[in-house]
Amino acid sequence: MIGNIKDLQKHEVTHPAALNAAMKVLVSPSEGWEGYVMRVVEVEVGGFTPRHSHPWPHINYMIEGEGYVLYDNELKEVESGSFAFIPSGMEHQFQNRGNKVFKFICIVPEEGHKL
Repeated sequence: MIGNIKDLQKHEVTHPAALNAAMKVLVSPSEGWEGYVMRVVEVEVGGFTPRHSHPWPHINYMIEGEGYVLYDNELKEVESGSFAFIPSGMEHQFQNRGNKVFKFICIVPEEGHKL
């Protein structure tokens, strides 16, 4: 499978504690990657994902823009090229801190992927 992100459907993050965040699914079990989902999250200027925790870890790689990651109860600055491993059970959140869209790759187990 080969594709381009510009051709993928954007899904708004509808959680009530999120603001101006959306995701696009790149690879999932539908494309043959059993058990995992790779997606790109896009957080608009002033936006954020919900502050939450869950029983699975996830891996993140920042590809564009600038943001904060709530990690271990502390806001950490991140930018293009930064990465983060969020362990199971850790409260976390991603926030845009720049003046353009903040985009990052997020890989989660299939159970952690919600549209």
